[in-house]
Amino acid sequence: MEGRVVAVYGRRFEVECDDGRRRQCVVKAKRSGVACGDRVRVRPIGEREGMIEEILPRENLLYRSDFHREKLIAANVTRVLVVVAPRPGFSEELLNRCLVAAQSQHVTPVIVLNKVDLVEAAAQVRQQLALYEDLGYPVVPVSAKQDVSPLRPYLEGHVAVLVGPSGVGKSTIVNALVPDARAATAEISEALDSGRHTTTSTRLYHLGPGTDLIDSPGMQAFGLSHLELPALAAAFPEFRPLLSACRFNDCRHLEEPDCAVRAAAEHGQVSKRRLAMYQALARELMARKLYA
Repeated sequence: MEGRVVAVYGRRFEVECDDGRRRQCVVKAKRSGVACGDRVRVRPIGEREGMIEEILPRENLLYRSDFHREKLIAANVTRVLVVVAPRPGFSEELLNRCLVAAQSQHVTPVIVLNKVDLVEAAAQVRQQLALYEDLGYPVVPVSAKQDVSPLRPYLEGHVAVLVGPSGVGKSTIVNALVPDARAATAEISEALDSGRHTTTSTRLYHLGPGTDLIDSPGMQAFGLSHLELPALAAAFPEFRPLLSACRFNDCRHLEEPDCAVRAAAEHGQVSKRRLAMYQALARELMARKLYA
């Protein structure tokens, strides 16, 4: 029997089977490799349980990785909603990492600026996000506690996943879009300038025919150790027309002579902020692969 994984709780999985039933499932292996949104083949055990026997071919897989491990986020998605907010403090580095992860899987990212009711602080973040709007990334301002309707056109007909740090209001967005979700919310720890982890599982919600929303746990870091340097550079869309113009085919866009990307940054055709972010990520990948 086939179905789709609609919730992940550690090593247990809720699968919505094609017969309409939801089954609580496990896998034999310690490292399952199963992600929310995966299509799987299940061997039913009674009416409510099952064993996942096989993961069916994926369209994509969004995940993060560091030196030690990988953390699967969602599979077979068509939109990545990167949620940011003025509180807790906005991290442009984390935003870039999320955008790179989405672009590397050929998934369209949308930046959601939540808590715009914090007018002055939100205006400062919106100013920083102007660069990304100029690059073609949609920026959707919302106040999830008041009105999430501006977000609905970006969800219609998509399988979207919410990603972002704890405390930015992902669960509040889910509660506004899915009133019976009862996703946990918590106050932000002002002292630590970070949110409490209120979502400990990954869950898919049906918003309408052909429209689904996946809520994922908050994160404070987004490792990209699984990427190679060419894939990293290609995940910066403004770099792509320039990559074939560098003097060397394997140009890393760091110190190499006749680098078209660095030349474009010097002439104002590419943002120096974005180039600096790419170079920091590139050096991080090179260092990790050296000591892997």
